[in-house]
Amino acid sequence: MNPTPRTERVRKSPEQVRTAVHQAVLDLMAAPDGAEPTIPAIAQRAGVNHTSIYRRWGSREALLADVVTTHLERTAPLSDTGSLRGDLTAWARAGVDGIRRPEGRVLVRAVALSMPSGADTWTERARHFGRRMRSIESIRERATARGEHPPSLEDILDQIVAPFHVRAAFGIEPPDTGYPELLVSRLLGTPDTPEAG
Repeated sequence: MNPTPRTERVRKSPEQVRTAVHQAVLDLMAAPDGAEPTIPAIAQRAGVNHTSIYRRWGSREALLADVVTTHLERTAPLSDTGSLRGDLTAWARAGVDGIRRPEGRVLVRAVALSMPSGADTWTERARHFGRRMRSIESIRERATARGEHPPSLEDILDQIVAPFHVRAAFGIEPPDTGYPELLVSRLLGTPDTPEAG
């Protein structure tokens, strides 16, 4: 029998609340029934009051984006390898490793659920994933500082990020070898050709 979820009897610190809520989101999304997590369900699982979640994140979409970004910052940091190609290839390799793990597929689903609907969708998405976008921009800034000519942020998202989400959505694993290098070569050209800019 599953234990009854704890209620918020002991006051948690803000970081304890954040950790508990993040884990509750991941646990619920990994459950066999695959149901979309609601704020009340997340609060019950985390042992916090649902008002604590609304006060901190404001919406389920913002919470899910924070869960995804925080997990990626821990498991797939954007490395400084000394070259644009090296940075993007290292990032793509982390993406391949991620979608091969169950938690990685959970995160892809969380990204989809974090996308708000409405006329201002792009602005909201950019706001929700602002930390990750700034990290990606840092790759471009380092490349520019080295005298390289990085592609636009949009091109990086289209050519490096989007393929992982499409494959995860359809349950198609990437090839065993060479896929990160293939994605980067499609974006930048092969190593012996000028990089796109």
